[in-house]
Amino acid sequence: MVHAKSDSRTKVSQLVRPSRSSDKQVLPTPAPDLAQLAAEGWLGEVFRSHHVYDRLYHAWLGRVTLGLSPAALWQAYFDWSLHLAMAPGKQTELAVKAMRKASRLYRYSTRSLAGDSTPCIEPLPQDHRFEHPGWQRWPFNLWYQSFLLGQQWWYNATTEVDGVTQHHENAVEFAARQWLDLFSPSNFMFSNPEVIEATVAEQGANLVRGWNNLIYDWERSLGGNPPKGAERYQVGGNVATTPGKVVHRNRLIELIQYEPTTKTVQYEPVLIVPAWIMKYYILDLSAHNSLVRYLVDNGHTVFMVSWKNPTAEDRDLGMADYLALGVDTALAAIQHIVPDARVHAAGYCLGGTLLTVAAAAMAGTGDDRLASITSFAAQTDFAEAGELMLFIDESQVTFLEDLMWEQGCLDAKQMAGAFQMLRSNDLIWSRLVHEYLMGKRGEMSDLMAWNADSTRMPYRMHSEYLRQFFLGNQLAAGQYKVRGRVIAVSDIRAPMFVVATERDHIAPWRSVYKIHLLADTEVSFLLTSGGHNVGIVSEPNHHRGRYYRLTTRSETDRYVDPDAWLASQEPVTGSWWPTWLAWLDERSSGETDARPPGARDKGYPVLGDAPGTYVLQK
Repeated sequence: MVHAKSDSRTKVSQLVRPSRSSDKQVLPTPAPDLAQLAAEGWLGEVFRSHHVYDRLYHAWLGRVTLGLSPAALWQAYFDWSLHLAMAPGKQTELAVKAMRKASRLYRYSTRSLAGDSTPCIEPLPQDHRFEHPGWQRWPFNLWYQSFLLGQQWWYNATTEVDGVTQHHENAVEFAARQWLDLFSPSNFMFSNPEVIEATVAEQGANLVRGWNNLIYDWERSLGGNPPKGAERYQVGGNVATTPGKVVHRNRLIELIQYEPTTKTVQYEPVLIVPAWIMKYYILDLSAHNSLVRYLVDNGHTVFMVSWKNPTAEDRDLGMADYLALGVDTALAAIQHIVPDARVHAAGYCLGGTLLTVAAAAMAGTGDDRLASITSFAAQTDFAEAGELMLFIDESQVTFLEDLMWEQGCLDAKQMAGAFQMLRSNDLIWSRLVHEYLMGKRGEMSDLMAWNADSTRMPYRMHSEYLRQFFLGNQLAAGQYKVRGRVIAVSDIRAPMFVVATERDHIAPWRSVYKIHLLADTEVSFLLTSGGHNVGIVSEPNHHRGRYYRLTTRSETDRYVDPDAWLASQEPVTGSWWPTWLAWLDERSSGETDARPPGARDKGYPVLGDAPGTYVLQK
């Protein structure tokens, strides 16, 4: 009997929360089957271990809250509200501001009745909700002006309250903005003049179309299908079509080598490491905007890592696995397929961070296989990682861990919710008005279809990434370990080409710029127009205006802060792709005959055609 009780406690101990030591990451087994445990007679022992009960409850609650921790939100709210309650000066200031804004609105209302349409407050440059001329007519002008004044007042109320932590202030300001945006007059039929005009002109046909759009989208969402129009873009059919071969496969990656289109190629091949949060073919979209095709057509041998879309079975894959089975394995394969050639390595988003980790680890051991390192919208210092940090603190990460513990991975829909809230006006409310009130459908593009082809992330890897990089900022702090050894970005000697984008909500460019504080090598920093995806997919001869800024800093140059750097640099019109291509060519050692994919005699035979099988996994 004693033996049985001891055994049950051993089983229970395997289900409790893991150690958070940075040196030893021990994750628990999957969530228990309670019916099975009850049948084994030790269910009571499980519930006496409160960690298991708490984690099961948090996992259930996370499905309701889309992965957001209620405790994190309440902590921020109480921090702000209690400090505001103890700040009579701030309260007086807010009362005065409220009276001033009411007075401004009153004066505006009287002027507008007299024919003066000069607004008392202008929307922010990125706010396009009130651009229709109908908003300048009464009563719509009063509605939108009062809304903007109220929005401005709430910003004043939620910021600069003495004693509130910066993280909690940001969270409260963000939550208030989201709540106010919900009640924007642009979101409702009878307070939006553009919708009213369309309804009158079409005799309500727009509302009928909008209702049909809503029902259609709801049915597709319930069925787990992508948005309408995405089916026109088929991976391997009209996207991800650059010819190539899968030359290596393991449980985590497929390595693709693309077929040459030129008689000669640069001696050093290019390895691209995309983020595992996305499918690689954002860099191989249609023929006209494929970065892979652009490199191949300009005489480069290109290899691409295609990550597996993980399931609950892959829950224990961690950062060490992504490093060993991903970057390390790809470099080893390239070394056999293209002997004696160093590699130009490029990483996108999280793939760029992983590549920097791999490069620092290699440099620390004297491994000089990398000829250069390029990162696209990738961070190495996470102290100021932008609005995404609103969703990352101890409470939120623990809540996500419990959700992933029960599921085995983080579902793409749960990740998408956070990203959409960062740009709710563009990604949520404007879409609802356009498609469901105006009854219009936006044209599906290859980039939008790719964005709907989402991926998951394993429990262990995502937990380690959030804790070690976002919470601990261990890479920048000189605390991150690879194979038991602390690595440092300053050990890297290969030249670096770092691309950031102006409107990046995921990797803000000022955060990416911090590579200048960590690297002791030549750094070419390029800031391009656009956002996290559009700024990178910036093919030449694009119909929209593109521009970029570029400087190169040697290891002996003095540091220039990002704002001073931006003020001193004139933008260059056009795509940055040719500039990067020239940079790669300058750091190549010459040309050689074009290389066919694979090397059967070295153990890397062709396993199939690109785009492979992993990218097709749903």
